[in-house]
Amino acid sequence: MTQAQAQTLADNAPVDAAVARSRRLQGIGLAVAAVTLFCFLDTLAKLSSRHVPTVEVVWFRYAIHFVLAMVFLNPWRSRSAWRTNRPFAQIGRAALLTLCTGLNFMALRYLQLVETVTIQFLGPLFIAILSVLFLKETVGPKRWAAIAVGFAGILVVTRPGVAEVHWAVLLSLASAATSAGYVIMTRSLAQSESPGSMLLVMAAFPTVALLPWLYAAWVPPPDLATWAMLGGAGFFGAAGHFLLILAHRHVPASVLAPFTYAQIIGMVTLGYLVFGHVPSPWTFAGAAIIIASGLYLLAQERKA
Repeated sequence: MTQAQAQTLADNAPVDAAVARSRRLQGIGLAVAAVTLFCFLDTLAKLSSRHVPTVEVVWFRYAIHFVLAMVFLNPWRSRSAWRTNRPFAQIGRAALLTLCTGLNFMALRYLQLVETVTIQFLGPLFIAILSVLFLKETVGPKRWAAIAVGFAGILVVTRPGVAEVHWAVLLSLASAATSAGYVIMTRSLAQSESPGSMLLVMAAFPTVALLPWLYAAWVPPPDLATWAMLGGAGFFGAAGHFLLILAHRHVPASVLAPFTYAQIIGMVTLGYLVFGHVPSPWTFAGAAIIIASGLYLLAQERKA
C-alpha cells in the first residue's frame, strides 16, 4: 500500500464511522417504531375481540396485510416475489405465525396488554430451547441458568398458589412457544428463500386457510368503529413488519433485539389509557427478570 492510499483510508475512516453510526441509529429507531405499531395492533385486537370472534380478528389482520403486500411488492410484474424453493416449509412457517397470532389474540381477551407482552418476552428462552432440539446447537450451563431464571420470572408475574392464575396465561405461553418456532423456521428459510416470498406466503396462508372458519363463525361488525379497528389491526401489523424489514437492512438482528423490549412501555401506556389497567409491582418485577435473562441470552448468541 502506498503512502497516498494509506492517507486516503485514514481520511475516509471518520466518514465511514459516522455513516455506520447513522445507519445504526436509523435501524434502532425503525425497530422501536415497529414494536410501537405492534402495541397498537394488540390494543385494536383486544378492542375488536369484544364485538367479533377471534378468528375474524386474525383473518382481517392478515387479509389486509396480504393486500398491502400485493400492492407494494407487485408480484404480478415481479414473479420472482412468489418464487420459493421450499413451499411446504414456507407454509409451515406461516401456519406457526397464524397459530401464534390466534393464541395471542385469544389471550388478549382476558389478560392485560402488559401481561401478554411480558410472556411474549420469553421468546429468546424458547428459541434457545428449540435451537437445541432442531438446530442441534449447544447450550452451556450459563445459558441454561438464564433460561431457568427467565421462566422463574413468569412465576413472579403469575404467583401460582398466592394469586389465582388465569387460564389464558397458558394461551399466551403457547403463543410465545409457537412464535419461537416461527423464528427458527425463518432462520432456516432465510438461507434459500427471498424476503418477498416469505412476506407474501406469511400473509397469504392465513387469508386463505382461515376462510372456512371465518364463514362458520362470521359475525357482522356492529358499527363503523369496529370495522375501523379491524382495518387498523391489519394496517399496523403490516406496517410494523415493513419497518422491521427496513431496520434489519441497517443493522444486524442481534443489535436490534434488545430495543424491542421497548414494547413494554407502549403496552403499559395503552393499557392504562384505553383500558384503565394498572400493572401490579409483581408484573414489573417479573418483566425485569425475563428481560434480563433474554438480554443475557442475546449477548451470548451474539458472541457465538
